[in-house]
Amino acid sequence: MKTDLQLRDDVLAELEWEPAVHAAQIGVEARDGVITLQGRVGSYGEKWDAERAVQRVAGVQAVAVDLDVHLAGDVRCDDSDIAIAVNHALGWQVFVPKKQIKAQVEDGFVTLMGTVTWEYQRAAAASAVRYLAGVKGLSNQIHVEQAADVGRVKEEIEAALKRRAHDEAKRIGVAVSGSQVTLSGVVPDWNERSIARETAWNTRGVRAVVDNMKIS
Repeated sequence: MKTDLQLRDDVLAELEWEPAVHAAQIGVEARDGVITLQGRVGSYGEKWDAERAVQRVAGVQAVAVDLDVHLAGDVRCDDSDIAIAVNHALGWQVFVPKKQIKAQVEDGFVTLMGTVTWEYQRAAAASAVRYLAGVKGLSNQIHVEQAADVGRVKEEIEAALKRRAHDEAKRIGVAVSGSQVTLSGVVPDWNERSIARETAWNTRGVRAVVDNMKIS
């Protein structure tokens, strides 16, 4: 197991390796496997990329992100400009159902609302907006609504995990209550944890996923 110092050094190296992140402006603290990022970034997209970079590092148990978004001086967008850009971006995203998603923009913070059938549609909407100029933050409140075939959900998730996951991740516990799935057990790294969550979300009938997994 890595010490906090080793984990901090690995996270710093990963941030420096990530070309979309200005690592010099980000401070890193490690404590009992929990990484805290502090400092400032030039866009919400950079903040997102910094968090994803940390999650790639083996040994990271959780990430606390305390990064302020300070837009570059040449980025001058008012809320109406951002709202127009958001609507256009959603309209061009092929996975986002037309006229089902609404956006609200306040002081550069975008809130997405509406209903979709699949989690991948919800994720596609957020991805379309995340890197737009002027966006300081994003709250994805899109609801996944679909008819659940409860009797098959657990079987489908476990079968998908066997296809996609490594041996360690196959020990993940899957509990189904209505349309909610709870994942438990121990996985070797953040990547395996993400695979398990995505597998659950991509199963027909799932509307909520509770992640109780731990990283060894």
